[in-house]
Amino acid sequence: MTAARLLRTAALAALPALVTAHAAPVVSTFGPLRNRCMPRLSGRGRPGHVALTFDDGPDPLSTPLFLRLLAERQVRATFFLLGREARRSPGLVREIAAAGHEIGIHGWLHRPLLLRGPRATYDDFARARDTVADLTGRRPSLFRPPYGVMSTAAHLAARRLGLTPVLWTSWGEDWTARATAGSVHRTVVSDLDGGGTILLHDSDCTSAPGAWRSALGALPRILDTCEQEGWEVGRLRDHGWAHPDAGGH
Repeated sequence: MTAARLLRTAALAALPALVTAHAAPVVSTFGPLRNRCMPRLSGRGRPGHVALTFDDGPDPLSTPLFLRLLAERQVRATFFLLGREARRSPGLVREIAAAGHEIGIHGWLHRPLLLRGPRATYDDFARARDTVADLTGRRPSLFRPPYGVMSTAAHLAARRLGLTPVLWTSWGEDWTARATAGSVHRTVVSDLDGGGTILLHDSDCTSAPGAWRSALGALPRILDTCEQEGWEVGRLRDHGWAHPDAGGH
């Protein structure tokens, strides 16, 4: 057997192990397990506080409506922005930051990380991080993967770029065409407790057209529920969570 064939055979034999190692972090996608065993990744914070987060923006059609509602309720949130959308709406990114909201990145493109290798993953994160930093004058330190699915390459790239991954404990399933304000509210509060992190979407760029309206309609009721329970609502920065800006990674 030639040396080339030996190398090829060895590479093929190692492939399953490499694929398994790359995909191993996908276990964190299972919410109940993550919430119980991975509190930092879930964004678990202090019991009297709920972190409010939004994905997939900014969108010039929908995001300003969320910003207006949050301003009326005097609530600040964390927005995980897609780099490509941020580049398309630079003024809106600055508006989010000027209102006191926290900005993290959601990648440059909303594509599954399991389908990307280490170099492509790193380049995607770096491009999104640097775009937001250029627009706001502040380098983001938080990262949320598309679909909430991490890979080993994503963990390594995030560490190199000074980004801390954070997912959620409660979501609204607000990305579907059948979602309503009522269904989003019920879904969020069914899994919500003090110290939890809520995921909603302020854009439909990766969802059913107009799906953001269900999240916007549910938001006042979600805030009312938190108020009734005695939970303060705010950014991950204020969550009592192990935030990178409050003590490193």
